[in-house]
Amino acid sequence: MYYNKSDKSVTEGVDTLAGSVVKYCCSKDYSISTAESLTGGMISKFITSVPGASQIFELGVCSYSDRIKNKVLGVDNETLAKHTAVSKQTAEEMSAGIRSLSGSDIAIAVTGIAGPDGGTDEKPVGTVYVSVRFKGECETRDLALYKRYRGLCREDIRLLTTKEAFEMVLELIKKAEVV
Repeated sequence: MYYNKSDKSVTEGVDTLAGSVVKYCCSKDYSISTAESLTGGMISKFITSVPGASQIFELGVCSYSDRIKNKVLGVDNETLAKHTAVSKQTAEEMSAGIRSLSGSDIAIAVTGIAGPDGGTDEKPVGTVYVSVRFKGECETRDLALYKRYRGLCREDIRLLTTKEAFEMVLELIKKAEVV
């Protein structure tokens, strides 16, 4: 799908999704924390923009450097060397690290390449990994936004990642509660 910058339909509704996540977490007394690389704190921003978020938001770490991913979030240096910061493995270790650090019920981690520079043939701009943990479950997705959309700018990639992260949280909660 070619993304037309004047058509914000793919990114609209992020604030509504954030509101749904906060409202649901408040109703169930679930706490939430974030480890953000690609989005630079955008997920935390949307969460904390919702009234009542202080009841459930524990911690947000914005970790662009490998050093902080390792020292604060506990991402293994071998993972970073073998798979790089933009990988499923790193996203999973980031979500495990923020959950361990915060003790929150829900942990969200994102890493990827928002561009316009930094992409390679192997990992083009729009390579994105999202990892969400809840009640012992971990769901990690390669969003591969570069395959789904053409013409995305940095802000669009960050917004789409944020939107998908909130959708994953709601899906994982519902799935875990059914079991």
